[in-house]
Amino acid sequence: MLYLGILILSGLFASLAVKKALKEGLLKKEQRIKKLEFEYAELNAEKSKFIGINRGLEGSLNETIVLYNLTKDICKSLDEEKIFIIFKERINDYLKVRDCRLLAKDADLSLYQGQVIFPLVIQQETLGYLAASDILEQDQEKFRILAQQFLIGAKRAHLYKRMQELSITDSLTGLFSRRHFLDRFKEELRRSKKFKYMFSFLMVDIDKFKTFNDKYGHLTGDAILREVAKTVKETIRQIDFVGRYGGEELSVILVETNKEQACFAAERIRRAIESKDIKVYDEELKVTVSIGIATFSDDGATLDELIEGADKALYMAKEAGRNRVKYLS
Repeated sequence: MLYLGILILSGLFASLAVKKALKEGLLKKEQRIKKLEFEYAELNAEKSKFIGINRGLEGSLNETIVLYNLTKDICKSLDEEKIFIIFKERINDYLKVRDCRLLAKDADLSLYQGQVIFPLVIQQETLGYLAASDILEQDQEKFRILAQQFLIGAKRAHLYKRMQELSITDSLTGLFSRRHFLDRFKEELRRSKKFKYMFSFLMVDIDKFKTFNDKYGHLTGDAILREVAKTVKETIRQIDFVGRYGGEELSVILVETNKEQACFAAERIRRAIESKDIKVYDEELKVTVSIGIATFSDDGATLDELIEGADKALYMAKEAGRNRVKYLS
């Protein structure tokens, strides 16, 4: 009987222990659920936050892409003035600007205080500035992005212009290259034939140029050639044109000029060079030139005939003692 009672008590205690354990287990489970629910809520909040950030980034990205789309329009032209016109017309599509100006590299920037100034630097050289007025502070970064797009177009135009210049000018003298000069010569020949104009061709040669090179060196020779080229260019009219024919020879086309007028112009060139003191390093040199003249159509009707005629006249000037002007009889 006693044994039976002990068994019953043991069963009760065991039942109570099980109930307690179950109760504690349920409590821990509820706590875990609440914790998970809290963590889930936090994750949802983070997710919403990141969604908002992502949308903001997408908006900024799309806006930036739209800003960069301006490049396509700007790069349609290789003319610097047209590029700025396009830029100025389009800038108000992206932000509000009261005025936008393209300033020269030597502009007085103190006159534009309070404006956003963007330097246009190409190959480490500042070629000018973009100046914009009345831009909101939050739009200033946009303006800089747009200005960068303008700079891309300006660089293309600048490099294209430099390539064009290099192809038509002689790098030492800055005069027309022989190829481009001959192209212009042909154009003038066609024009003069069509309208029955006269024009004269001069061949200008520096006297004893080899002696200068041998005595003072090629750098001095180059400096002499540059100074002579500069003097010839300053002496002729704006409608005339001059090129480097080769070596120390320069060639000049005097537009709508007969033989008598050409002789007068050639004498003016000869005297200007003869009277010039050419300072090179520590030397002060005197240089003279000989000039041969051929006139269309008295001395020839083709390019080759005129070149040959001027060359013969130049040879006559050299044979006669140099520093003089000669023409074919």
